[in-house]
Amino acid sequence: MTTTIPQFRERATIAIADIRLQSALEGATGRFATAREVALAALPWADELRDHFKAMRAATLANLAEHLQTFERNALAAGAHVHWAKDGAEACTIVTDIARRRGVTLATKSKSMATEEIHLNKALTAAGIQPVETDLGEWIIQLAEEPPSHIIAPAIHKTKEQVAELFARESGRPQSAADIPALTAEARRMLREKFLAAGMGISGGNLAVAEAGSILLVTNEGNGRMITSAPPVHVAIIGIEKIAPTWDDAAVWLSLLARSATGQPMSIYTTVVTGPKRMGDPDGPEEVHVVLLDNGRSHLIGTKYEEVLQCIRCGACLNVCPVYRAAGGHAYGSPYSGPIGAVISPLLFGLDKYPALPHASSLCGACKDVCPARIDLPRMLLELRADLVTQGMAHGSEALLEGGVSLAMRNEQVWALVMGLGRWGQRPLLKNGHLAIPDRFNPAGERQLPSLAKKSFRDLWRDGEV
Repeated sequence: MTTTIPQFRERATIAIADIRLQSALEGATGRFATAREVALAALPWADELRDHFKAMRAATLANLAEHLQTFERNALAAGAHVHWAKDGAEACTIVTDIARRRGVTLATKSKSMATEEIHLNKALTAAGIQPVETDLGEWIIQLAEEPPSHIIAPAIHKTKEQVAELFARESGRPQSAADIPALTAEARRMLREKFLAAGMGISGGNLAVAEAGSILLVTNEGNGRMITSAPPVHVAIIGIEKIAPTWDDAAVWLSLLARSATGQPMSIYTTVVTGPKRMGDPDGPEEVHVVLLDNGRSHLIGTKYEEVLQCIRCGACLNVCPVYRAAGGHAYGSPYSGPIGAVISPLLFGLDKYPALPHASSLCGACKDVCPARIDLPRMLLELRADLVTQGMAHGSEALLEGGVSLAMRNEQVWALVMGLGRWGQRPLLKNGHLAIPDRFNPAGERQLPSLAKKSFRDLWRDGEV
């Protein structure tokens, strides 16, 4: 998929006009943002912990290969199989090959952004394997045949009325939007048979602990434990950057993850998977496979964009971003939306495919303020905008206009002439201190543009008026 500037504007315009969507976005992101503030305020030395976490993540990435090798060695010792996938296609092939060998026709999945990133469901379906999302939000959007709209709350854009309609269609029975417990019970009923019939469980991984060879899953639903214990085969797909060298490092990670994401001290379920079941275990998979996914991540190591790999996918930046909160996740045209999506999507999938996303930001800095690792997303958005220009991918008219402005601003006399002509030329459009430009010609859309001041700051300074 691609997201050009016209495509983003069109999708965002549709989203902004959708009253139900705006209500759902405002309510959910507002609750998440408020809960995060309360949770971190109650955490002693929260700012110092965030500083420590950032240093920890930077140090881990500086020795990423060593930590990955340690993880592989310990995971193998625990009885797991470890696979290395250079890209999404290779990861999908690894998973479908395991499924074919085991004769799997039904796979249950817990929430995973990595599987969204590589379009695993499409690959499984093409291989004759039915994938069923079991996270409630993911299942809702699977029924709606839509991609996720938020990193941690994939169905954040859906109202209870829309969910009731989807459940009624799937179950063949009427559902009441007013009875939330009944809707939840209906979801349990329909999914329970899938848990029991699945030949494979597929998960992501919030982090991997190198010293133990363990995968950690952080969820608020019991489905994660069902898919990692009920099916005979468990496959976990995790990005190579999500490594914590030690359990102490993992503890810092976990102390910030849930607080940043949903405002909880800790998510309801934190599951540790270390190899397959052992002699005497009452349940658990016979095989555990861990797929370490690169898909462009290693190319960011040592670059000006390495910092983005510190992200733990908490979604806090989405909840405070004025662009995301208005446009919603689908406007981005990527599994990753919001400020982190505006940076990571061009880096992983190609700047040529997502040239609009670096511009999908007001650069207000709220995303950096709330990030548990203090990732400087505004800086990287500006770097990507510069890359668009240097790589010749800037929009034609935009590049021409910015080039002209740059030329004028480098010459004092030319700039003074341009501003003078601008003040003269704006006269027919002046209205109450603004420019009355028809919407279809207004680069700011419906927002009124201010008029040029009668005197420039330079002239005011020269004349002693400031």
